[in-house]
Amino acid sequence: MAYWEDIFKKLVSHCKEYGFVFPSSEIYDGLGAVYDYGQNGVELKNNIKQYWWDSMTLLNENVVGIDAAIFMHPTIWKASGHVDAFNDLLIDNKDSKRRYRVDLLIEEQIAKYDNKISKEIERAAKCFGDAFDKQKFCKTNPFVLENIGKKEALCTRFAQASSKNNLEELHQIITDYGIVCPISGTNNWTNVRRFNLMFSTKIGSTADAKMEIYLRPETAQGIFANFLNVQKSGRMKIPFGIAQIGKAFRNEIVTRQFIFRMREFEQMEMQFFVRPGEEFQWFERWKQIRMKWHKALGLGNHKYRFHDHNRLAHYANAATDIEFEMPFGFKEVEGIHSRTDFDLNNHEKYSGKKIRFFDPNINKSYVPYVIETSIGLDRIFLSILAGSYCKEILKGKDSRVVLKLPPALAPVKLAILPLVRKDGFPEKAREIMDQLKVSFRCQYDEKDSIGKRYRRQDAIGTPYCATIDQNTLDHDQLTIRSRDTMEQEHISIDWLQKVIADKVNIKSLLKQIMK
Repeated sequence: MAYWEDIFKKLVSHCKEYGFVFPSSEIYDGLGAVYDYGQNGVELKNNIKQYWWDSMTLLNENVVGIDAAIFMHPTIWKASGHVDAFNDLLIDNKDSKRRYRVDLLIEEQIAKYDNKISKEIERAAKCFGDAFDKQKFCKTNPFVLENIGKKEALCTRFAQASSKNNLEELHQIITDYGIVCPISGTNNWTNVRRFNLMFSTKIGSTADAKMEIYLRPETAQGIFANFLNVQKSGRMKIPFGIAQIGKAFRNEIVTRQFIFRMREFEQMEMQFFVRPGEEFQWFERWKQIRMKWHKALGLGNHKYRFHDHNRLAHYANAATDIEFEMPFGFKEVEGIHSRTDFDLNNHEKYSGKKIRFFDPNINKSYVPYVIETSIGLDRIFLSILAGSYCKEILKGKDSRVVLKLPPALAPVKLAILPLVRKDGFPEKAREIMDQLKVSFRCQYDEKDSIGKRYRRQDAIGTPYCATIDQNTLDHDQLTIRSRDTMEQEHISIDWLQKVIADKVNIKSLLKQIMK
């Protein structure tokens, strides 16, 4: 088993053992690619949502929020292009009987060229030291040039075939580049086929009156459909944004990597409406704002990168992903797209309603252009867990598994631990718990030795533990232990709330963004 597979397997096991994520319907042997969030998972998830929501609506005076319905008029999905174009291109391996998305197979081949180039550059850098000229090396090294050429040729061919929906050419690309099934190791492929990803259902009280509708595959269309409502009721002026957090549903055939790709998932999206012609400057601005949001989590700046799209969606004129280094490689956690005026124009066409903004600065009405920022909440949840999970070897051959979660996002902010279950220690601990639980989430724990209790709190990412001992009863002082350093210090009860509150508040992350 590869090292990353072993780490990922342990992380998945950790999520279940400590109440973060459970397989859905597990007592009935589960349901594929569907998961439930446990008691600690839902707290972490809610904290992530609050961090995103506050960063959008508090830090940006011109961004407001809505909560649109999941059920929407079916013509919305015709206007958005989802009925006709929301397809995955799939291919089956006849030997392994496994099904794959064509774009992912080809993108993995492109990534192989990137890895070969990176490894060659790393070897040369180590060999030449300070004298290494990366730019010159990339322009002259035959191995690097060869792989750059192969990558560019593949990207061009892939983009052309995709834009023309040429299924035969996509199959030929897979054949020509020797792309094989990871399970069987063969290239015994079927033809490429389309598969629409939307779930459909019926709405209505009688059989004759039923209308076919769809579970929304994205939350963005609810924002576009409410553009005029928000703009007029809020007296919003261009540029402005509308944010939303909500569930979306896609009938993914190829599901993998735990909660990274699921059929039921949650999105955090913001559509930012701008004057036509200004979309690219806003696109670049939101790229930097969103990257800063991610890096403020403190998981390591080197774990993030931009990945510009070679193949654009039908509605976009620019697109990039923010990728995070998961245990299984760099993967998308957020997309930033310049959606042009495609959506509003189409909704105007299909609805027969004017969807325009009168701009008094230029004395003109127009259909705004849109910059979209879209996060998969489940993916960012997984990236935060993956970036926080570690096993540390301590003194005396002891070890611990710890989640070094950003304190503001941790499910439990403070564990209150009476040293022993007698002599008035539990009563004092409960008294302190009652004082603090209205300010942030605390957890009381009196079972097992203090060392085992520390380990349990480390495993769920609790940033601080407060131990109630004799010193607490005699001098109103308790021992605060830091999760990351394991160092302990004595502070007065009066200072406890002030010390902890500053470090575990969402505001601490927002201040990082504002620097």
